[in-house]
Amino acid sequence: MSGEALILIDIQNDFCPGGALAVPDGDQVVAVANAVMPAFSLVIATQDFHPQDHLSFASNHEGRSAYEGIDLDGLPQVLWPDHCVQGTHGAELHDDLHEELIGRVVQKGLDPRIDSYSGFFDNGRRKQTGLDAMLKSEGVQDVYLMGLATDYCVKWTALDALRLGYRVHLIVDGCRGMNLAGNDVENVLRELRDASVEQLTSQTLLARRR
Repeated sequence: MSGEALILIDIQNDFCPGGALAVPDGDQVVAVANAVMPAFSLVIATQDFHPQDHLSFASNHEGRSAYEGIDLDGLPQVLWPDHCVQGTHGAELHDDLHEELIGRVVQKGLDPRIDSYSGFFDNGRRKQTGLDAMLKSEGVQDVYLMGLATDYCVKWTALDALRLGYRVHLIVDGCRGMNLAGNDVENVLRELRDASVEQLTSQTLLARRR
């Protein structure tokens, strides 16, 4: 249908089991993505695409460990294991994802000095990724989001989409979270619901299209 787009958030090898920064059960979103993509005329994938010297990597801070928090150029930053490095298999979209159904790919996290959770902006909203201009050029008003991870890139993509004026729908069974504190996903889903993000399952979505 016109006026809407499906956005697949960071469904990449490094964020799935066996990857450098695996989201628990992250690979389970792939089948959901493959099932819902044919229901959309516009499918866009976001892709974390970091240079090796990215300052979100703990390895680039002597004496620091993964999952520590630091201040990075005035923004809070979680230090991560090296992941989604340009030119590596880990940065590629998941091997089982039906990439032929994806119309466009938006890369993010290219600037070594700033991380990029949202598909629309770098952290701090200092730079845009080009996703908003892409959607507006296609007349998109409704965005359907799914992918990895619920409590990071999915969350911030959803909140930025709301700020930019889109109607936002979250395909809940198509998301998995890091859940570092144990209840992060639950809290994020509540926050998004309170912010007027519709939460639905892939089955409900597909039933509406029949």
